Amino acid sequence: MYKHMSRIFIQGFIFLVIASLAAAGSENKARAKRSILVGDSQGWRAGTNYTQWAIKNSPFRINDTLVFKYPPKENSTVVPSVYLLPNMWSYMTCEFRGAKLLGSEFQGGDEGLKIELNELKPYYFASDEGNAYDCIAGLTKFIAVPSTRSF
Repeated sequence: MYKHMSRIFIQGFIFLVIASLAAAGSENKARAKRSILVGDSQGWRAGTNYTQWAIKNSPFRINDTLVFKYPPKENSTVVPSVYLLPNMWSYMTCEFRGAKLLGSEFQGGDEGLKIELNELKPYYFASDEGNAYDCIAGLTKFIAVPSTRSF
């Protein structure tokens, strides 16, 4: 009887190990890095509601790369820059003091400006073109909050 119980215990243990390895493998696949084009085929441009785009493309995952593609300054009259705002207050009020310029109007052409979401924190992106008019109007800005969970 003890021999039978130990065999069942060993089989159960082996099953749990295999199931755990399979789950870990599928979780690693789910966490694979993604490259996400901001604004889809339209790219990063003035006058666009990127909050809706961000909701549609959520959830963002840790180590995802956001690609900001926009026309070079010489090909457009209004070319947005890309700033990382320091906090929610700056994002809500479009206050660019203390913001970090990630990409000027010259950096979004060709392959685009690539920003990796490598920290578990909110990323507040916005453009200050046109005296931040678009930002104040709720356009050309969005929040990305990466997660470690796969959904």
